[in-house]
Amino acid sequence: MDLLRLSSLEIRQICYFLKVVECGNSFSRAAEQLHIDQPPLSQRIRALEKKLDVQLFNRRKRPVQLTGAGEVFLEKVRPAIAQIEQAIAQAQQAEKGEIGHLSVGIASSAANSIFPLLLKQFRRRRPHVAIEIKELTVEQQLNLLEKKQLDIGLEVVSPSLLDQRGFNWHILSEESLVVVLPEGHSLSSDAQIPLKALKGEPLILPSIQAFPFYQSFLEQCAQAGFQPQLLESTTATWMLTILSMVAADVGLAILPSNVQALQRDGVVYREISDLNLTRQLLAIWRDDNESATLKHWLAVMMPD
Repeated sequence: MDLLRLSSLEIRQICYFLKVVECGNSFSRAAEQLHIDQPPLSQRIRALEKKLDVQLFNRRKRPVQLTGAGEVFLEKVRPAIAQIEQAIAQAQQAEKGEIGHLSVGIASSAANSIFPLLLKQFRRRRPHVAIEIKELTVEQQLNLLEKKQLDIGLEVVSPSLLDQRGFNWHILSEESLVVVLPEGHSLSSDAQIPLKALKGEPLILPSIQAFPFYQSFLEQCAQAGFQPQLLESTTATWMLTILSMVAADVGLAILPSNVQALQRDGVVYREISDLNLTRQLLAIWRDDNESATLKHWLAVMMPD
C-alpha cells in the first residue's frame, strides 16, 4: 500500500465524484445537493483527475458520461468509501463499548450463582459485544489478569492477596459450605449435620493448591478436635466430577453452597450446623484496563 501517494488524495474529492455520479453525472445537480457552487465542484473533480492521472468524465458528450477509467474507479472506490464509513461507525461504537470483546474468567462458584444473571443483564445492554468465557482456577485467573489476557475474573480469593498484587476487587456474594452425601447415607436423614459427625468419614475436597480457601475448613476441623480423613487418591477439581464420585459412594464432599443449584441424582445436600466459615465471591480486574466493554460490565455489576 503506497500510503505516501494516497496521502495526496482528498477524500472530499472522491465523495464529490461519487455525488456527481449519483446525480446522473450532473455537475449542477450535485453542486446543488452539496450546497456549493458548480465551478468549485468542477475544480475539485479536475484536481482529482490530475492526482489520479486519468480522465474520469468525458465532458465533450452531452450529457456528460463516465470514461472507461471512470467506470473502473467508480466500481472500486464506492465499496472502499462504504468501508471507511463503516469503520468510522464501528470505531465510534467501540469507543462507547457497544461492540468489542470482553474476556471473563469464572469458576464453578460464579457459574452456579451470580454469573448467569450478570451475563444476561450485560447482553441485554450490549448484545453485540463478543464475550469469551474461560473456566479457570484462582491462580490461572490472576496470572492471565497480570498478563492482560483477561478483562475480569470471578473467583473466591483473599482480598489481601489481591491488594498485594495490585488488583481492584468487588464483593459479589457470600456463601457457606455444605456437605454432599450419597442418598441413603446414615447422616442424610438429618437436616443439619454437626462438624464432628464428619470424623472418620472419607472426605473429598477440591485441590487445596487450586482452592486455598479449603485450608480454613481443615483448621476448623482441627479446632473441633479431629483430623478429617481425606481421600488423597483423588485430584478432582470440578464440581460435577466430585458429585459423581459422591453418587458412586466413594466418599462425602465439602463444597460451597452454590452447588445446590446443580441437580444430581444420587446425592443430597446438607448444611453443617456449627461450621463458622463463609467465603466471598469477588470480581477482580486491573485498574489500568481502559476497555469500554469492561466499564459497561462493571456498571452492570456495580449499579449506582
